[in-house]
Amino acid sequence: MSVHQVLTGLDAVRADLEEFYRDLHRHPELGLREHRTAAKVAQALREDGYDVTEGIGGTGVTAVLANGPGPVVMARADMDALPVREQTGLPYASTVTDGDQPVMHACGHDVHVTALTGCARLLARARESWQGTFVALFQPSEENGDGADAMIDDGLTGRVPAPDVVLAQHVLPYPAGYVGIRAGPFLSAADSLEVTVHGRGAHGSKPESAVDPVVMAAMIVVRLQTVVARELAATTPAVLTVGSIHAGSGPNIIPDRAVIQLNVRTYDEATRAHVLEAIDRIVRAECAASGARQAPVIRRIASFPPTVNDEEPTRRVAAAFADHFGETHTIDLQTASEDMSLIPQAFGAPFTYWGFGGTDPAEYAEADKRGTLAHDIPVNHNPRFAPVIQPTLDTGVTAMAVAALAWLAA
Repeated sequence: MSVHQVLTGLDAVRADLEEFYRDLHRHPELGLREHRTAAKVAQALREDGYDVTEGIGGTGVTAVLANGPGPVVMARADMDALPVREQTGLPYASTVTDGDQPVMHACGHDVHVTALTGCARLLARARESWQGTFVALFQPSEENGDGADAMIDDGLTGRVPAPDVVLAQHVLPYPAGYVGIRAGPFLSAADSLEVTVHGRGAHGSKPESAVDPVVMAAMIVVRLQTVVARELAATTPAVLTVGSIHAGSGPNIIPDRAVIQLNVRTYDEATRAHVLEAIDRIVRAECAASGARQAPVIRRIASFPPTVNDEEPTRRVAAAFADHFGETHTIDLQTASEDMSLIPQAFGAPFTYWGFGGTDPAEYAEADKRGTLAHDIPVNHNPRFAPVIQPTLDTGVTAMAVAALAWLAA
């Protein structure tokens, strides 16, 4: 009954939310520069009676609505966009640039902000249907992996009531209307490393005078491919990708260094630690085998924790989704990464995180029938990624409200 009473208000706010979304999509902002987005969210939720705090960690926003005794539910949305030039052709497409960088909401964070704003608005307008405290948290700079830390370092845990549970969701290239959740590992950890190996430069005609860092780097790249293939069980998912190698300035010059950039994706801390240790071991061993006189420098340039959903809140949300949507989809493991889990970790609270679809269902079905999903359906971060407005927004608003009310229902 509480869910029905709260969602009854969706018809009245749908048109405003759709325009809110178009405006966000048209005006994307990069991480820690989401000033316009944050101000727009803050204004909307103040109008609905929330106690709003701005500027946490730079541009983060919290909005708190206390509605009597009961649990505290926190729901989080990320706000930042990507340095991508939009190619959707939409009438509300972004033409924004930040300096010389094009900017686009290519990951769907505009959908997340709109869905959480809509959920917060529905709860504010149906206070007689629930009790407890709802905390809406709008996080900056998820794409850079530093937004959650920025809010935590700026005293987030002392600025809002401690949550009993934290909820979050992400729009994905599934059919619009789809909602999927899973307990345990959901999103991978991601670690990006920069490895600098040092050799000794020489003329290309005098290799005996050199310690060739290009050969050193090549051997490291080949050997790294054995970490997943030969050091992990076949049932343990992990990805190790070397994305960049730079060395030298000419064909007949043996350089004195080479720089390798690589990315690792794993789903649990034990595997993560094993793979990172193996990288360190292999890099140092190959440098020693090549006779390098200087130790390599291994620097972590970005890091995201694994997103591992807690069992109890995931079970409760899955049951609520089944009651409302008629079925519960168990979503596949995703190789994307997030920093959201740092927030519940800071509070010592359990959390669950789910996905919902944003692709036109007819287009998805046709591509699935042809077996061309991977080629025909734009995924997050693609310049053509454009969730259909409906039923995507209705699904995002509804899923967050249904999940929150699994704790807050009167």
